[in-house]
Amino acid sequence: MIKSIKLYFSLFGFELSKTVYTLSQIPYFISTYFKLKSQLKGDFKFGKIYPILFDKRDSGGVASGHYFQQDIFVAKKILQNNPIRHIDIGSRVNGFVAHVSIFREIEIFDIREIISKTQNIIFRQADLMSLPDGYLECTDSISSLHAIEHFGLGRYGDPIDAYGHIKAIENISRMLKKGGVFYFSTPIGKQRIEFNAHRVFSVKYLLEILNKSFELKSFSYIDDNDVFFEDIIINDSVMENELNCNFGCGIFVLTRK
Repeated sequence: MIKSIKLYFSLFGFELSKTVYTLSQIPYFISTYFKLKSQLKGDFKFGKIYPILFDKRDSGGVASGHYFQQDIFVAKKILQNNPIRHIDIGSRVNGFVAHVSIFREIEIFDIREIISKTQNIIFRQADLMSLPDGYLECTDSISSLHAIEHFGLGRYGDPIDAYGHIKAIENISRMLKKGGVFYFSTPIGKQRIEFNAHRVFSVKYLLEILNKSFELKSFSYIDDNDVFFEDIIINDSVMENELNCNFGCGIFVLTRK
């Protein structure tokens, strides 16, 4: 119940625990302000008051979670494979795309506009539920990390389409040359739609879709406890219990048939 209340507050931009903690820190802010002021010898003057009351509660950084682990893992794969051309569909720009741009050019497709003058990043605005002209068998390498689960739910201004994820996968297969590599990640667990945030897929369902156009080369996943499992063999028992994930992250490396 408490988790649900926190979730619904956060959906409207109100983080209850953060607000309560921040209010509790006001006396600390006032006391430290006057302490610092008393130590100054005239070489600094105070500008505007700029209270930041939450940072000392946070950790020094986040080195876990779906995005952190998948971004490093797939970027490393692309570095090793060194494709002629790499296209990305909707992955995190300030994570995965940034990693890849350090060592090669990457073209990114997103339904929303992205303004960037960063070297090695080429942006193309497009809805991948409908393949743009001129992209049939155009590349030997594509990634889409934690993105396709959103297609067709309207969250990012895309048209509502209950099977937008299937259309996106089909169009990606059409973009790839035969033998081209597709790096794909998405939430896994008991299959459901959490509208309008995302879908969660069963592994069996995903493989039924992917096997039409792709050959699975490797499967890795991140479980609900943020533990990364690399190169797992998928069998019936694995698919039956969804790897004990409620909201895990499956990472598929596939080649175009």
